[in-house]
Parts: sequence; C-alpha cells; structure tokens
Amino acid sequence: MGNILIIDDDAEVRDTLLSLTRRMRMSGEAVGTLREGIVRLRRGGVDVVFLDVTLPDGNGLDALSEIKALPDSPEVIILTGRGDPDGAELAIQGGVWDYLLKPSPIKDTMLTLERALKYRTGKRGACNPVALRLEDVVGKSLPMRTCFDAVAGAAGSGASVLITGETGTGKELIARTIHVNSARASRPFVVVDCAALTETLVESTLFGHRKGAFTGADSDRVGLVKLADGGTLFLDEVGEMPLNLQKAFLRVLQERRFRPVGATNELESDFRLMAATNRDLSRMVAEGTFRSDLLYRIKTISISLPCLRDRVEDVKPLCVFRVGQLCEQYGTPLKGIDPDLFQVLEGYDWPGNVRELFNVLERAFVAAGPERTLYAMHLPQDVRIKVAKAHLGRGREADPHGAPNLAVAPGAEEAASHAPFELSLSPESAEGAASPLPQGVFDQSLKDCKEVVERAYMEALVRRARGDVQRALECSGLSRSHLYALLKKWGLSVEGPGVGS
Repeated sequence: MGNILIIDDDAEVRDTLLSLTRRMRMSGEAVGTLREGIVRLRRGGVDVVFLDVTLPDGNGLDALSEIKALPDSPEVIILTGRGDPDGAELAIQGGVWDYLLKPSPIKDTMLTLERALKYRTGKRGACNPVALRLEDVVGKSLPMRTCFDAVAGAAGSGASVLITGETGTGKELIARTIHVNSARASRPFVVVDCAALTETLVESTLFGHRKGAFTGADSDRVGLVKLADGGTLFLDEVGEMPLNLQKAFLRVLQERRFRPVGATNELESDFRLMAATNRDLSRMVAEGTFRSDLLYRIKTISISLPCLRDRVEDVKPLCVFRVGQLCEQYGTPLKGIDPDLFQVLEGYDWPGNVRELFNVLERAFVAAGPERTLYAMHLPQDVRIKVAKAHLGRGREADPHGAPNLAVAPGAEEAASHAPFELSLSPESAEGAASPLPQGVFDQSLKDCKEVVERAYMEALVRRARGDVQRALECSGLSRSHLYALLKKWGLSVEGPGVGS
C-alpha cells in the first residue's frame, strides 16, 4: 500500500485522483498550493506525489530540486494542462517519474502510478553499497546528486555501464568510483584508450599475442582483456573504436572468450565492462559508424554526466577541493580564495568542464606564488576577458540603447603613469537629462543596483514571453537552466499568469 500526495489547485483533479487512490487501496492526501505540498512532504512518508505545474503560489517544476533533495524523496509525477515538450524535458532531467497531460485517461494514470510504486519498492530493496565512497568526486548540485544515485545503483550491479558526457566532465573518475564501490573493488581496473588504438596493433593490445606471431613479437604478451580478469575493463572514448574491431569485441562481450594473436587456443576473462564517450552513439548507429548490437550490449546501465555550466553551484566546492590538492602537491601552506575569484569562475561557460577548471586553478596557483590568497587577478587573462565580454554582451542585450556613455576622463592619458585611469559619465548623463538610471541610484551599492535591475528585467521578460518558454529563451539569450534559476530566484514563472505567479 502506497502513500500518495496530490498537489493541484483544481478541486476536480484532486477529487478524481483521491478516488483513484482509494480504488487502488492506497492512502491519499491532497492540497491546493505548492507551499502546503512542501510542508507535507517535509514530514516524510510520501511514496508518490502528483505535482501540478501551474499553482497559485509558484511553478511545480521550480520545486523539483527541493523535493528531490528531501530524505527518502518520493517519486514525482508531473501534471500539466499544457503539452510543453521543453517542460517535459526539464522535468525528466529533474528526476521525475513521468509527465502527464491533463486530463489523462484513468487507465493510463493508474498504470503510471503502479509502475512508479513498483520502481520505488524495487529501489528500496536493491542491494547497493551502504555508503558510497566519493573520495575525489565533488558536487552538491541536484544534477550531481542524481548522478550519485545512478552511481550507487551501478556499483550494486554487475551490468555493463555506458557513461556519457562532454569532454572533461569526469567520465573515467565516475567509472573508477563505480568500480571501487563494487564487489570487484579488489581486482584490477584496466583502461583501454580506444582513441589511441592503432590499426596494426589493436588486436595485440586488447587480446595479447604469442612469441613470433608477427615481426617484433619477441615474447608473449598478455592483452588488456586478460589483465581485467576478475575486475573491470573500461573502454574510454568507445565511439572511436574502429568498425572492424567492434565486431570482434562484440563476440568477446557475448562469450567472455578470445584468442591472442598467434595462439591456437582461446582464453577466458571474467570482466565487467564499462565504457565512456562524448559522442552521440545513437546517431553514429544511424550513420552506420557504430554497431547497434554493440551499443545495446554496453549500455545496460546508462549514466549521463552534467556539464559544469549546468551545475554552477559546484564551482565553489570544486575550487576549494582543487586548491587543497595543489597546496599538498606543491608543499605550500593552505591558501585562501577571495570571493571575487569565485564570481569570475562562476561567470565562465567552461567548454572544457572540470578538467579546464582544474587547469585554470593550477595556472592561478602558480601565478600567485607565495601569496597566501588567490585573487581574480591571478586567473589567466583569457578567462577574465571572456567573462567580461560575456557580461557586457548580456548588458547590451538587456538594454541595447540605454547604456550610459562612458568615456575616459580628460587628462586620464597623461595621468596614466601616476594613477589608474578614470571613467566619467557624459555631461548629458551626469545632469540626468538622458540618463537611463533611476533617481537615487547612487544611494545604494553597485551590487544592490544590479539586483534591482535584474529583477526588473526578469519581470519584463515574463510579461514579454506571455507564457511561452521558448520566446523567453530567445529574448533573453539565457540557457534553459539559467532562465529557470533566475525565475526561481525572483519568484516568477513564465508558464503562469505572469509576475508574482
């Protein structure tokens, strides 16, 4: 018997779902606002929650991160009166069980609820490690917490795992984390760099060879597949594996048997397979460059790693972790980190993800020398320039014609050798005649002024979007995750009736 909570402002929907839960011999409760729902969820004991998107006091999608962060968080089934594919994508990325359009047939709703409860029961009974060891994996954001749940599930299983994600997101680190938390932790973790396999030596590298099998084979060699016996074989960048090798490797996966080059007898190897790629293997299958049967074999469990720009809140803990590593590596006292450095790094889009962040931090660490604190000025110029340009670009998009006219103050060039240059407003702006700034703007700090402008911009954006998320994205130039973060920050919703919804 499951405990079901319905959060919907439509009394008819609440009554229908309550009646449905009773028919299914479940316990049901219903509330009409998001605040009431969160209060009830915090008390615990809820297995499945039906969550409406548009509620009188907020957007249900904005509450997903808070719900999923609760201890023993329930499975979430989203209810919406509007078929929004982007909303469905966001909800699924947020960890919901399903996304139902109102009204849905009773049969479909019952089936979804039954499956969600069955999944929850199975998840509770699954044999996962009691405590997941995350020695070098850093992250507290919702995307990473979702990832850790998947890692725990994979560690408690012996199935093949495919890890996907952009370059630098930490795919090999996640694979090692699964391995050290699995039953094979005491056995080898063997890495195969598929991008570095040469056409001539690929079979010898993987399967080994016998002495005299080919020119230069002066002795027997044990291949990587055999070295992984009892442990884990990790295929890094599996999308780079040549087609001819894919067929040979498929047989090894099916039978766990192979023949070294020049050998007459086959050998066995009991290994667990993990693979990683930054490529779209499904598209490669459609293009004929990757075997579909091999893809099905390697992705029994699939884990997608978030890029760093989608988990900006992890930048600070990653910096603290990396600087601690560098202090130990270079044998220096622990350095402090100035808040301005965090601000700059959080404004960068990190195309190289965590790997690039760690590289940038090491460059800053070296530039700081014996100084006890890392400042933004220690960061590489290219990073600071890109962040500054991006910030200025966003300012122009928000108000392309209203920016004050900034010019170098008279005499600044001559004084440059004695003092930093100064910036002054044009005479018109200084008098206030043509200034876009509100009265009393200098009675508050720049930070507070930015907050006021940001809120006003977001309120205007909501009105301009008129309930269309895609229109809001196009007008603002924001990423989807950044848009929803700002909407949540200011208590706004694009999908609702407007400002303050």
